[in-house]
Amino acid sequence: MKTKLLFYFTTVTMMFTGFIANSQAPVLGSSANFVLFSSNGAVSCNVTNSLMTHLTGNVGTNTSGATSTGFGNVNGVMQDNNLASSQAAADLQIAYNQINSLIPNYFPSSQLGNGNTLNPGVYSINSAAVLNGNLILDGQNNPNSVFVFKIQGSFSTNSLSQITLINGALACNVFWKTEGLVDMSSGTKMKGTIVAHNAAILMDVNSTLEGRLLSTTGAITVNGINGRIPQGCGSPTLTGPVAPNLASTVCYAIFSGVDDVTNSGVTNVTGDIGTNVGLTTGYNSMNVNGTIHPIPDNSTAQCAADLLNVRTYLNALPQDIQLLYPAQFGNDLLLTPHTYLLSGGTVLTNSLFLDAQNYANAVFVIKIYGALSTSTFANVVLLNGAQAKNIYWIVNGAVAINDYSQIKGTVVCNNGAINVGTGANVEGRVLTTNGALTTSAITDNITAGCTILTTNSVVNKNNISIYPNPFKDVFTIDVNDENNNSMFSVYDLLGKIVFEQNINQNSTQVNLNLQSGLYIYKLVNKNGLIQTGKIISE
Repeated sequence: MKTKLLFYFTTVTMMFTGFIANSQAPVLGSSANFVLFSSNGAVSCNVTNSLMTHLTGNVGTNTSGATSTGFGNVNGVMQDNNLASSQAAADLQIAYNQINSLIPNYFPSSQLGNGNTLNPGVYSINSAAVLNGNLILDGQNNPNSVFVFKIQGSFSTNSLSQITLINGALACNVFWKTEGLVDMSSGTKMKGTIVAHNAAILMDVNSTLEGRLLSTTGAITVNGINGRIPQGCGSPTLTGPVAPNLASTVCYAIFSGVDDVTNSGVTNVTGDIGTNVGLTTGYNSMNVNGTIHPIPDNSTAQCAADLLNVRTYLNALPQDIQLLYPAQFGNDLLLTPHTYLLSGGTVLTNSLFLDAQNYANAVFVIKIYGALSTSTFANVVLLNGAQAKNIYWIVNGAVAINDYSQIKGTVVCNNGAINVGTGANVEGRVLTTNGALTTSAITDNITAGCTILTTNSVVNKNNISIYPNPFKDVFTIDVNDENNNSMFSVYDLLGKIVFEQNINQNSTQVNLNLQSGLYIYKLVNKNGLIQTGKIISE
């Protein structure tokens, strides 16, 4: 009888252990979307290190009337005292109850770490616990292995302590439940979801978190940390929005719909260069693997039309995440495939990381309502399969890419000038619907998609002469026979047509009373654009 009972007990224990180890992770519900959350408590970041704190996941509290404070830009949504936080609080309570009811099968020392290795299972510590050094969690080659730590008191980590996952163990399957304060010292590398019951959570400088900090009742305070919700365990693949159809703009590296495109210094370009109203000057065809369009033509006209469609599409995309501090953009911020909104003048300082999370077709869209500028040596860094061809910037204002910056993606400027400084490197495009575009000894290589690129070519200018220029009330247009029966148009600097006249002879005198200033002319015949340039009214 004793033998049978022992066999029965052993069998049940093994079945239960296997059940936990393989698949029975606690269900977090909507609280899984949060990297930091308190059902009832303040959630804050030390303002001194707000630029050093980088978080991926929602941040919030369900405390009545409270808001999360001290944070810079967060790669997630701030959810404070709203429907989302209310649901997260309810789901967190369910998750806590589930974890608390799990029957433990291991009872380790309260001194965790010190190089020890633990296998999957439910661990119970009937006191406060301390993590020191390295604690290794061995998934035993099972990606569904689950680790649960039930700590009946406070939980602290010593400086530079860490959790290491091996043999298929995943942070999304690691859970820590505490009945007291959680205090993680500087340099801690934590893995897993921490659920503090009626207690606060602290995480100090230079610490990293692959998991979540969740409290049923208690404040959460972080200080210069790098934290993100874990991937895997059925979490959705982030794809980002549907990319725009670039149409003919795909072949242009540098383009303005209305205004001059000018270069100084040695600029190397793969892709076409041009403008649809104005002149393109300063580029050496020997340094351009593509077509230089010195004056508008059929190609630039099509590009201008297509660019307006791209602009409209990108501006219409609904944002997933609003980055609340545009002037603090960059500073080692990490973004994932989403549509982002920055509502105001945006300054990209130092590095911006774009993480495709190993999905090669992931799309990133960054919408800016205001000007965009960069620091010198600003750098867009692509991680885990992110590709420049899938990155789009829509800027409703001027763009100033400072010297030696490294920019990835297609930059679409809506009604603003673009200046790309010395030594800058663009893997993509700089395109504006309306505004002057200047470059100075840069490198710009278009991303994949153009199938009709022509090497080292320049569209030839046709013959037209306008004199005197500057003029006062009257000037003369001389054209050759080929360009008879053309339409002559004059535009102000906003792109508005102020004069049009048919040219049906070799020499035509034009009477035109304009306010003093600079204007753009364009001559078009039945074969397309002939020539464009500037005239000055005195």
